[in-house]
Order: sequence, then C-alpha cells, then structure tokens
Amino acid sequence: MPRALGQTVSTVAFAAFVPLIGGAVSLLGGSGAAAPAVTVPAGIEVGEERPGGSATSRESVTNRDAFSHFSHGIGFEGEARFKVGNAIFRKLWVAAPSSTQASDGLGPLYNARGCQNCHLKDGRGRPPLANFPDETAISMFLRLSIPPETEEQKRLLAERKATTIPDPVYGGQLQNIAIQGHDGEGQMHITYTDVPVTLAGGQVVTLRRPSYSVINLAYGPLHPKVMLSPRIAPPMIGLGLVEAIPEADIRANADPDDANKDGISGRTNEVWSMSSQSVKLGRFGWKAGEPSVLDQSGAAAAGDIGLSNPLMPFPSGDCTAAQKTCIDAPNGNSERAGGLELSKELLDLVTFYSQNLAVPSRRDAGDDAVLNGKGLFYKVGCAACHMPSFTTGVVDGQPHLSKQLIWPYSDFLLHDMGEGLADGRPEGEASGQEWRTAPLWGVGLTEVVSGHTFLLHDGRARNVEEAILWHGGEAQAARDGYAQLSAEERAALLKFVNSL
Repeated sequence: MPRALGQTVSTVAFAAFVPLIGGAVSLLGGSGAAAPAVTVPAGIEVGEERPGGSATSRESVTNRDAFSHFSHGIGFEGEARFKVGNAIFRKLWVAAPSSTQASDGLGPLYNARGCQNCHLKDGRGRPPLANFPDETAISMFLRLSIPPETEEQKRLLAERKATTIPDPVYGGQLQNIAIQGHDGEGQMHITYTDVPVTLAGGQVVTLRRPSYSVINLAYGPLHPKVMLSPRIAPPMIGLGLVEAIPEADIRANADPDDANKDGISGRTNEVWSMSSQSVKLGRFGWKAGEPSVLDQSGAAAAGDIGLSNPLMPFPSGDCTAAQKTCIDAPNGNSERAGGLELSKELLDLVTFYSQNLAVPSRRDAGDDAVLNGKGLFYKVGCAACHMPSFTTGVVDGQPHLSKQLIWPYSDFLLHDMGEGLADGRPEGEASGQEWRTAPLWGVGLTEVVSGHTFLLHDGRARNVEEAILWHGGEAQAARDGYAQLSAEERAALLKFVNSL
C-alpha cells in the first residue's frame, strides 16, 4: 500500500543480509507447515575456504582494505585496468564549468561526489547515527516512486521498460545535496521505536523499528501517494562472479508457486537492461532491479552523482521537468567524453573495477564452533534461500572469473519477507514485501572494513542476530528456529555467519 509522506514506514527493511529462510528440521513456519529435512554437510567442503574460487583475494583481511583487492589471477593488463578503474571510482566530481573538464559534471542534485563516498573502502554504507538522526546521509538515501497513473506509465511497467514510476517533482530518489546556487531536495528523517524480542533461555534482544519522513522539502510537496524506501550502499565484493552465474542456474531454483510445498517461493525479477535494450534477469540491488554490473554502474552514476553516461545520457541527472532551474544549470557534457560527462571508456573502467573487487578468504572455517554453527545454519533452514554455492560460466576476456566454484550464500531470488521487512514499494516484479536474498560472503568483515555492524537495507539491525530476528514471511520458520536454539547454539550459528 502506498504511504503518504511522513507516515510511519514501519517495515522498510530489505536485507543487507536478506532472508535467512526456512527449509530444515520440523520447525513450524508461519503457515504451520513443517519444513522438510535437509542434508547438513559434514566438516569443511572442498573450496569453501576460498569463497570466490581461484579469484579469491590472497591479501590480508585484518584491515580496512580487505574488500579493496583485485581478483586473483587477473593478470598484469587486468591489474592496470583495475587500478585506473579504482581512480575513477574514487574521483571527486565538481560542478561545471570548472578549471578542468576531466571532473566536470556533478549534480546539479546529488547524494555523493564520487562512488567511493557511498561505498567507502568498497564496503557497506550506514544510516545516520541514532543520536544524530538528522546527520547528512551519504551512504544511504530514499528511493521514491508512485503508483502508475497514466496508460503510458502502465504500459512501461507491463513491458518491463520501467521498474517504478518516479515522483513527478522529486524523481526516483531523494538527492539531499546540490551544487552551489541550488537547493538539495530535502532531508531524510528517521525515528526508531524499540521492539523487545525474547529468545529461548530468557535473553531479551531489543530491535529498533524505523519510521521515515522527509523534512525541509525544497521543491514543494511530494506526491500524495509517494512510496519511500531507504537504501544503504551494499558492499562491492564478488560482483563479477555473481554476474558470471549462468541465468539458467539461478532460474532453476525459482519456485514461485511453492510447488514442492517447502514454504519457500523464490521468484525472479525480470527487468529492462539499458545496456542490451532487452529484458534480462535481475540479480543486483536490494530487489534485484539491475541485470548487470554495467547497468548498475550507469544508473548509480546518474542517480547518485548526476553524471550523464552512455546508458543514462541526462546531464541533469535525476532532475525533473518540474525543477527548471536544475534542468537549466550548466553541465559537464564535453566533446572529449563523447558528448557526455562520464564517457563510455570511463564507465567501462568503473564497471571492470566493480566486477573485480575480490572476495576475501574465509576465517576460522575449520573451528569446531564454526562447524557446529554451520550445521545449525542448515538445520534451522537458513540455507534454503542463502544457498551456499554456484559455479560460474565462461566470462569473455576474464578467464579468472570463469568456471569458478563460488560460495556467495544466496540464491539471488526474490522472497516474501513478511510485514516486518516490507517497504510497501514494488520494483519491477518485486512486491512491497519481497527482497532479493543478499549474499553473505564478507559479512563478518563489515566492522573491519566499514567501522560498524549495521545490516539490512536500512541499517536497522545493529548486528547479525538482529538481522535474523527481523526475518518474517517465508523466513519465519528459520527465524523462529534460531530463536528456539540455546544461547550456546545461537552463538555458534552467529560465529559461522561471521566467518563467511
């Protein structure tokens, strides 16, 4: 259901650590149906300690650079491309006209001046701190959309040429910052309500339920039926490997009608690819709204920074016709960039960089408590959606990403996560209660890399346990199974997840 501005979005979390979902021992799910038994692997499995296959980083995981290393086996030429792509990823863009055209093109409205600002150290973003609720958000923003109102809008959605309909004034996301002489669109405001949860043995965990509104609107009111969905920047590791998983292998695990009656109904999101001008399987983003790393990179450059590029050739970024001063502002389109602000060459380099941020090695995979936790992870049903492994296909020009056994712990499908994690905002085929299963690889290094442990799409969970306890819908049985474990068993399961 659409929510009016300022109304409590009591369940706007999709998972930065998406569904730990059911499918194990005889634990009752929300429907009361017992989940079928699954086979729990014994000990360490072949390849498990290198979750990115041969492309797994061999570098240290003890410092903030753990997510910033290039794929092993990339070669000298690949390493050079990676490093140039990194420079573009870290570049701080400026408003046009400037003393050099090389960095022209920021805004006029934006959320960050560069990719690295949101994906600091290539890691996970965070919400504004609870004791500073109006802190300017950098690595988190609000997506905006409205229900379709015209036949043309309905046609675009039906043909999958659009996944959402933007707010007619504020566009597809709230840009809270602007170049000099312009006003940012407004500020995201968050309030939290405590939600106590009692676990087996009497331990009480206090969750926090967020509510979202927009304050200091600079361009008049938002649409009365606007839908708000907060989004935190996800970690960047392993994207090229995810992209290399054959479509057929992801589709093979979809069960939209729950034909096997296990309570898990994974679905695909079929979305428009700007790069191929065709409908493709969505596999990136919180709701699987982007089909490729290239599409994701082009959309982020335009929406987050305001850079025109081959996929989104709009020099005013997300500005709308209702924001005339924004549309009329000087832009950084230049002949040297092919009439754009971010040229095809630079977009390709950023894409290559993003495809080749290596997955770190596992830690303590053979530890007795970790292996015990692994068994419990399977037993309560987490592995039904957080599927452990895939084998990549052949990637043209990137043999180091090809034919690799990888361990992302995700099925990359959409799942109904219940009211507790609903944002009420559809995106393509994804309903307001569905989210893509986020991969878990690297989750235990969040604090090392990003300096915090906030998880889920809006950072409401302050650690892995809170993230698990927010799971509902198809994940209810697994969530309840976790809550019913002893304190020692819960600690072992958490130790396993944090070893990934």
